[in-house]
Amino acid sequence: MSKVTSALVIGGGIAGPVTALALARAGIRATVYEARDSAADGAGAMLSLAPNGLDALRIVGADEAVRAVGQPVPGVVMADGAGNRLAEFGGFPGLPPTLAMPRAALFRALADHATAAGVRIDHGRRLVHAEETSEGVTATFADGTTATADVLIGADGIRSTVRTLIDPGAPGPEYGGVLSFGGYADDGGVRAEPGVMHFAFGRTFIGYWRLPDGRVCWFASLPRTEPLTYAEVVRVPAADWLARLRDLYAGHVPGEKLLAGTGPADLMITGPMERMPSVPRWHRGRMVLVGDAAHAPSSSSGQGASLAVESAVELARCLRDLPPAEAFAAFERLRRPRVEMVGGDAAAKNKAKAGQAGDRPAMPAPEQMFAPVHLHHIDWDAPVTAQAGEDRTGKSG
Repeated sequence: MSKVTSALVIGGGIAGPVTALALARAGIRATVYEARDSAADGAGAMLSLAPNGLDALRIVGADEAVRAVGQPVPGVVMADGAGNRLAEFGGFPGLPPTLAMPRAALFRALADHATAAGVRIDHGRRLVHAEETSEGVTATFADGTTATADVLIGADGIRSTVRTLIDPGAPGPEYGGVLSFGGYADDGGVRAEPGVMHFAFGRTFIGYWRLPDGRVCWFASLPRTEPLTYAEVVRVPAADWLARLRDLYAGHVPGEKLLAGTGPADLMITGPMERMPSVPRWHRGRMVLVGDAAHAPSSSSGQGASLAVESAVELARCLRDLPPAEAFAAFERLRRPRVEMVGGDAAAKNKAKAGQAGDRPAMPAPEQMFAPVHLHHIDWDAPVTAQAGEDRTGKSG
């Protein structure tokens, strides 16, 4: 197969627009096809974008657009459920701060930036089938329309249609043992310095930071053995979930105060915490997966969005320099060790969130914890060879 000049990108969340931007920089024309009727406005709750994600966004010129919608939270404090501080970290010198933001704001910022840069994003186009030939791949959408290009890239999230087209036996999302919630609390005397993300472990886990308006935004976990779908969770009144959370966090510092200062209208229901187990096949023929479709870690990682951005840029590098089959293989070798390392660490953290790690979880120093993820850098200008990633070091190139 010859070098790629055109691509169909399925999914307009995070990985999709960034993939299209990176492909454009690589000289490859890409169109994004999104099943939703708009740029996911109102979808999801809060998320963070780490320094490594911002570094990758800088390569495609989208970092400033994202900074405009994010709140810098460079510091980290870890504590136990009694309020004892266990570790503090101020970030690595020279790196940008982690940004916290609503997921919908990130979606919109990336979509707007991509559109302004000339990327075409077609909404209301839900993929149902794809057919390959020796010359390209044709996507068929639910409205009966089709589109053809050299390759098809599945950036369609944790419930990816493209993943099942590549491998009908591919695994689906894996439940992490907890339901996830967030909320906005009145101050209530909670110690939360501006620009610092706090993580407090106890019988379960709560994270929180102070917003510019003085309120405290928090995210918490409710252990549950039997999973519920998101639709089932939202059918339960918010007041009922809040009552259960208050009962679980009774005596927890500062969980008890945060939940007491949150009303039902300020509760964010995220639903079941899920992650992708190891996906055996990332690509087949002219189709490949990127972002959450291939490697969604649970939200415990704090790296879901950042890893998706990294992978989008790396995939474009590979397609810039190699024909599809070799590019996809090199992409997987470059990315799989890193994303599975992060995903495995997040799965271990889920035990603490489910109350299985005790009140004082064993943890490395923050510098050791964050260095492998935050210090990662992609060298866009380095050529990608067919042997890229074979040393399994996780370095880009």
